[in-house]
This record gives sequence, structure tokens and C-alpha cells, in this order.
Amino acid sequence: MTRYTADSRDRVVDAVDMVALVSSRTDLRRAGVNSYFGLCPFHDERSSSFHVSPDEKLYHCFGCQASGDPFKFVMETEGLDFKGALESLANRFGVQLETEAEDPAAAARRQRRERCYALLGRTATYYSRYLWEAREAETARSYLLGRGLTEETLREFQVGYAPSAWDRILLASRRSGYSDEELLAVGLAQRSSRNSGQIFDRFRERIMFPAIDARGRVHGFGARRMRENQGPAKYLNTSDGELYHKREVLFGIDLARTPAARAGRMILVEGYTDVLALHQAGIRNAVGIMGTALTEEQVGELERTVRVLELCLDADRAGQEAMLRAARLAAGRKLELRVVGLPEGTDPADLVEREGAEALRTLVEKSEPFVVFNVDRILARSDTHSAEGRDRALAELRPLFEGLAASVLRDDLVRRVAGRLELSEARLTPLLASGGPLPRAGGNGSTSSERLGSAPVSQDARAELTFLTLCIALPQLGAKALASIDSEQLLTSEALRSAARHLEGRTATPLADLPADDEELARTVADLVARAGRMPDPTRDRLEYNRLVLERERLNRAILRARAGGDGDTPALATERRLIDEQLRRAQLDGAV
Repeated sequence: MTRYTADSRDRVVDAVDMVALVSSRTDLRRAGVNSYFGLCPFHDERSSSFHVSPDEKLYHCFGCQASGDPFKFVMETEGLDFKGALESLANRFGVQLETEAEDPAAAARRQRRERCYALLGRTATYYSRYLWEAREAETARSYLLGRGLTEETLREFQVGYAPSAWDRILLASRRSGYSDEELLAVGLAQRSSRNSGQIFDRFRERIMFPAIDARGRVHGFGARRMRENQGPAKYLNTSDGELYHKREVLFGIDLARTPAARAGRMILVEGYTDVLALHQAGIRNAVGIMGTALTEEQVGELERTVRVLELCLDADRAGQEAMLRAARLAAGRKLELRVVGLPEGTDPADLVEREGAEALRTLVEKSEPFVVFNVDRILARSDTHSAEGRDRALAELRPLFEGLAASVLRDDLVRRVAGRLELSEARLTPLLASGGPLPRAGGNGSTSSERLGSAPVSQDARAELTFLTLCIALPQLGAKALASIDSEQLLTSEALRSAARHLEGRTATPLADLPADDEELARTVADLVARAGRMPDPTRDRLEYNRLVLERERLNRAILRARAGGDGDTPALATERRLIDEQLRRAQLDGAV
């Protein structure tokens, strides 16, 4: 590892203009001799408590107690280690660093790495120039500009084009003194499996996106094909080697790191053109994952730079899976995840091209906590119309709420889930807390475990179970009751819906005509018949009372859906529920139940 001399470090400190350095992060105003004040870049504040002493080259915040010298300031604001901060400051203030005496082997390794970086850097410059000057790159230029990208943005990211000739980079690099072994080592050339191992340019007739690290060094390339017959993969990356490690690369980190450190947040996208589109839209704190799944190494790099990571990934299944992976990798880190909600079927570049930069900026400003995205994802894929489906949704949602502290956000999510699962907030809260069965309304809090066939009966389905049992116990009245209802709307249990469909016209002979290939239905009906035989004192009034209970629950679900959709209690639903409540009250007074 390269070690710089103490004299080099001292010369960097002497050269640093502390006011200019800190002013890149926050505005400073003079407050006396050798004294400047501004808003602290390390915490949110409204009064200026951040003090800079330019002569001593020190800073101190009287609010959050952050303090240090130029090296610590760069390390904290740019996510660099000491060596990186030293090199960054030396480059910014024009200081030539000198290395301590190295053993010959270490010196040779360092010199080789420097030559390899120089080779990749000059190649990236050549590709970039070729994109704008070569006639054969006209199709690539048209494609990029047609995506809504400007020449200024493309030049800033050093986007280029690799010539179609098989040896252009090979011959130019040889003339500049680079060996074939070096070209192979950095991934610019490869050996032919034929022709006696002859080497040739790895990248040909492709748009070139250089992978540049936070210190501005090119490590490799991502190359987009221009013809369908250039292989099955749209992109060809530099192979992992001495310098390039795909798991570590974040496209655009060299340009995004400083704006991200100042903002305290980074936006993560999938593709190269997505990064370009965001930067062009004025959203400069954006990086891409170079066409690979997010990795531990990339998350570690992001954590060193920011505390908030905003996921702006494609609105498709792959994008959702990438967000879930990001959440797993961020677990236990000091990294808050937020999600930028893109319209379905779009990516950031598409949105900018179709609706303009302002549309994308608006969505970024409206990003929401990852937990909100995850709750919505679970609800969207769940069967919220059956009791079993709602139980499964609750099982997935419960860990999310267990890890969510009491807050306005938590209350808002509870309301959202209650509306979608058609439960009152009072009934939902204990289920989210423990997953245990709900106490019976008006009871002493005790619960009993019931099963229907081979499946447990949820609290919501118990009234439905009683209703169908009474239909069998009172077959003539039950037949009329079943004919008068819409079982799909009134019943939430899929097992009981299936049983109700079977019982229509068969309440007197419920076990007749059971399908031979539906064992679950057979068990459910048999269980209902057994319950009907044990039911004490089944009466017409009790059957009607249970039907009204189910109708009231249907109306409650409809009202919750209306509230979740922002419509509030519609007058018609509220009126209908009041009528049923009055009928139930009279039935209770008359001793019907």
C-alpha cells in the first residue's frame, strides 16, 4: 500500500484554503478576525452554529460537536478514508505527493497499477472523442441523443464509442509503449480461441460507459451493443481482474459523491442512461449499479457517503426484488431506505424522455419510507377478499409493524391496512401486535380455538360458519336464506363460499353430490353437518339475526374501502348500516339471540 511522506501531508495542510473547502458544503460569513460561521453540514439546523478558523485550519460545530481538520472534513463529507482524503486535497490544491521509500516489489506493483489506470484513462478519452468525431458512430450518437440526453451530459460522463476495427485500441496502445499483457490485464483485449491465441480488441462497435471510481480513476467499461447479432447480452462488461471488480462499482460515483454528501442522501438507479437522465435533470446525487444486483460492497460504499438511500428502480417485478435485496443488505446499517415511486412500466430515463425532468424531480421529492412500499407491495399481491387471504397478509405484515416505533407514520399505515383488509383499526391493532386471535365482541377476552375441516377458523369467519350451520339445521328456511344472499359478497372465507355454492338447493341433503376430486369441500360440508346436529335450539329468528350480522359486516367492509379510497362514509352505505343496526338491536331486545 502506498505511504506518503509526512512532509507531503504537511504541504497539503499548508496549501488548503479552509474557507474555500468548507464553502463547497455550506455558505460561510465572516464574523471577526480568523472566524467564519455557517449552517452545519453535518446536521439540520436553522441558526449558524458551525465555526471555521481558516488560520488554524479547523472547524467546530457548537450544535452537534462535530470538529476536525481538513482531512477529517473531507473524510466525513465525501466518504473517503484518510489516504483518499489526502489525495483528494492534494489534487484540489495542487500539491505533488511524495511516497515513502518502498521495497522494490511494492514499488513495482504501484507503478504497474498507475500504468494500468493511465491506459484505461487514455482509452476512455479516445472512445469519448471517437463518439463525436467518427462517421461510423453516427448511429450511436442518434440513439443517445434520441433518448433525450444532451451532448454536454454525455461528455461529462465520458460516454464513448468503440470502433468496429478489431485492433484499433491494440495498435494505438502498443505504439504508446503498453504491452499486450497489460492490455489483457485491464480487459481491453482478449485472446482468440482460434488463430494461435492472437489477441484483439475486446470492445468493438459498442457504446462505452466508463466505470470511474470516487477518485476519478477508470476501472473498466460497460459496453452496449448496437446490433442484435453482437451476442445474446445487450451489455458486455469488463471482466473482473486486477482493477475492475463489478461488485464494487457504482456508475457515476465520481460525479455524485460530493452532491450526495452535501445532501446526505443518494439516489440509486439501475441503468447507465438512468444515471445520466437524473444528472441532466439537475438531480446530481444519483448512481447506478452497473447492470448487476446490489452488493454488500456497494452498500458499504454508499453508507460511508450518506445516511439516506433513495431507491429509484424500475417499476417492474425485477425492480421490486432489487428493492427487497437492498433492504436485506441495509439491515443493521446506519442507512435509511426510501422508495421513489415510478409509474408502472417506466424507468427514470423513459420518464425524463416522455414527461421532462420536472416530472422526475417531483417523484424524487415525494419519495416514501421503504416500509410504506413494502406494506403496499404485500397488500397488492394478497387476496384481501377472503379471511384466509387476509390472515396470510397479516402474517407478512406483522414483522414490519413490530419493527416500527409508535409514530404518525405507523398510525397512517395501520389505517391503510385496515381499509384494505376491511377491518376496523381496533380489531387490526391486536392482530398486528401478536397475531393471536381477537377476543369475541362483548366477551371477557377469552378465546377458543375452532377449526373447519382441516383449517383453523378466523375470527371474521365465525359468524359465517354459524350462518351456514343454521342453514343446514333449518333446511327449508336455510334454502330460502341462501337463495336471498350473494355469498361472494357476504362471505369472506373461500372454504365457506365454496360450501355455500354447494348447499344451494341441497340444504336438506348437504352430503349429496359432493365432487369426488374436492376433498377439502367434502371435509368442510361434513363438519357443517356435524355442527348442525349439535346446535341447540336453532330458530328462524336466530338464522335471520346471523344473516343481518353478515350484512352489517359487508357494509362495514364497503365503508372501510370507501375511506381507504378517500371517499369517506357514503350517505347510502351509512343509511343502510343504521337500518341494519336498528334491526339487530330490536332482535336482541326481543330475545332472538
